[in-house]
Amino acid sequence: MWKKCFVHQATPFLAGLAVAAAALAGRYGIQAWQAFKARPPQPRMRRFYDGGFQPTMTRREAALILGIRENATADKVKEAHRRVMVANHPDAGGSHYLASKINEAKDVMLGKAKGSGSAF
Repeated sequence: MWKKCFVHQATPFLAGLAVAAAALAGRYGIQAWQAFKARPPQPRMRRFYDGGFQPTMTRREAALILGIRENATADKVKEAHRRVMVANHPDAGGSHYLASKINEAKDVMLGKAKGSGSAF
């Protein structure tokens, strides 16, 4: 008789515990979703070219250095060259080697250089 009475009292208690756990989980899920939706959007980061420089610069490599397409217009090439040079100029703490490669990339993209014109 004692066990039968205990089982009848435990069932509603366990059911209440399950409902409370489901409610807490739902509350946590809603809070997490609202926090996720409220965060500011983050720009997608582009992967950088992993390899080193080729002995003779190609249009593909020049486009990768400047961050443009191989068939970009001259205006796009000049704009990209300026943007990359501002970030890597030797007078602003950038590398002379990288600056020469950036200038070489601009020349290759504009068709001004045939071979490797790098001083390094």
